[in-house]
Amino acid sequence: MIARRDNAAVNEPTPADDPARERFIELLRQQQRQGGWLKLVLSGLRPAAGAEADLQRVTVRPVQLRGGPVLSFVSRHATKDLTHNHAPDEGLALIASWLGRRFRHAHFSGSDTEAELRFGKRGSGHLSVKPITATAADALALAHDRAKQRPLEADSPYLAALGLTTPEGQPVPAMARKWKQINRFVEIVSQALARTPLLQPGAEPLRVLDFGAGRAYLTFALHDWLRRQGLTLDVRGIEQRADLVAEGNRIVQGLGLQGLAMVQGDVGDVAAAPERFDVMIALHACDTATDAAIHRGIRAGAQLIVCSPCCHKQLRPQLLSPGPLRSVFQHGIHAEQQAEMLTDTLRALLLQANGYETQVFEFVALEHTRKNKMILAVKKAAEAPAERAAALAEADELQRYFGIREQALRRLLEV
Repeated sequence: MIARRDNAAVNEPTPADDPARERFIELLRQQQRQGGWLKLVLSGLRPAAGAEADLQRVTVRPVQLRGGPVLSFVSRHATKDLTHNHAPDEGLALIASWLGRRFRHAHFSGSDTEAELRFGKRGSGHLSVKPITATAADALALAHDRAKQRPLEADSPYLAALGLTTPEGQPVPAMARKWKQINRFVEIVSQALARTPLLQPGAEPLRVLDFGAGRAYLTFALHDWLRRQGLTLDVRGIEQRADLVAEGNRIVQGLGLQGLAMVQGDVGDVAAAPERFDVMIALHACDTATDAAIHRGIRAGAQLIVCSPCCHKQLRPQLLSPGPLRSVFQHGIHAEQQAEMLTDTLRALLLQANGYETQVFEFVALEHTRKNKMILAVKKAAEAPAERAAALAEADELQRYFGIREQALRRLLEV
């Protein structure tokens, strides 16, 4: 989404031409043309009144959206972040209008250059530019790569409110594993969303349901990432426990987050969720609750279904161990793994039979959590009757071979 140009800011008079300021602006233009721009931080806000009073800094990064490259401006306030995307030339004009008038300090990081512009009390600028040595360049490139792998900004206020980071934006050591899991989740979902039409801005909000949201770490994180893509949102964390719902909504209201809400209910509570929605998430739903969530997603026409199943209990009492497999599955742990594998294979086949491209994979390392399997299903753009029939035939064959009489998702789909 390309934000409208801030004409008022651009057209206001800037300080008299300052050589340091002009050299810095030209450096930004060159780096933009050469693709060397990593990050620009504007700080040292001049005294302002009203809504600007709590503005701390603005961070500008290049971002590639479906509509083309943009400069993403993230304004950090005391209790919230605001994101606006501008076309590159428009963004550079906005930055130029702010230097020395709105901000006293600018720090630029490029792939081979680092520059700092400061304005003194009398308004004159001082520019420091230095090339980055090979060692420093490697370190900066590594930091940039890490930033791409970590789609979340650690100093976002909601992370501190949830206890994942300190008020200064530093990850809490005890929450390090959770922090990695959340970033990995957002990375997977963002890549899957890129295979759908959902990242295209539209008149209707993008509707996301997170069933069994708990403390809503993932709900808040995905809302944050989607918001920074310039989308209008309706993100709901569905949770049974009233205290967690109340806690989440206090954070939402305290930070003024638009398009995010916690709702009390569960996957079977129709009143808690709209009939139609775009993304369905159900992580660690126990046993057949995962089947119920997948069914809700299919019936709602969701473009993306994301599950991390838990407690595969339904099939285990039904399973036969044909022929030579008896010696393998006489051991309890093997029988448990067999039930898990067959349950999730049937779920994947039934999703394929309903028009989804489906993957089953490990989404985080086992050391982080035992509940590390994910079912990811992206709705196909075109009907494929032959593929659907083949998936159902495979499901039939598996059920016959292992003596499976009933599977929850299949029963729900046949009703």
